[in-house]
Amino acid sequence: MFAEKPTLAGERVTLRPVGPEHVDDLVALVSDPEVRRLTGSRGTIGLEPARRWCATRKDHSDRLDLAIHAEPGEDYVGEIVLNELDPYNLSCNLRIALAGERAVGRGYGTEAIRLVLDHAFATTPLHRIGLGVYAFNERARHVYKKVGFVEEGVRRDALLWDGERHDEVLMSVLRHEWRARSGSLA
Repeated sequence: MFAEKPTLAGERVTLRPVGPEHVDDLVALVSDPEVRRLTGSRGTIGLEPARRWCATRKDHSDRLDLAIHAEPGEDYVGEIVLNELDPYNLSCNLRIALAGERAVGRGYGTEAIRLVLDHAFATTPLHRIGLGVYAFNERARHVYKKVGFVEEGVRRDALLWDGERHDEVLMSVLRHEWRARSGSLA
């Protein structure tokens, strides 16, 4: 479903297929303590595994990994991914990570999500795109709601971080909801 790896351009960001040129940025992103907390990620990734990972993204037709580049200088500011494809139910997962303070609060994430949803619903038969976000991440929950995701449930105490348990809020957007909200013909 995601065999083609497009470049998607918006006003603030350009999304490009993840490739070997993103290795250093990816390692820095997944090593950032705040990114790790917001995503619940425990491990880090070494340079060689990151090289292999970035080099193989183009080979996976069951996922779409895109690097987020900010305009006008086109600096790397994060990644956005459609993964966990369920071709039988025409659904997948969305995840996004922004690269620290230089990327937060500038509309990059909002625009990247809109670009990916537009692309997914216009070029694939997907019906549902879901995600999970930790309840303490109010900024992300606000953005997801703003672009059209609907809260649909809670996985209670899903994350244990620094001795505290946190709920994971489950959200999704459906094709017909996106079409109505965005004016898209998808």
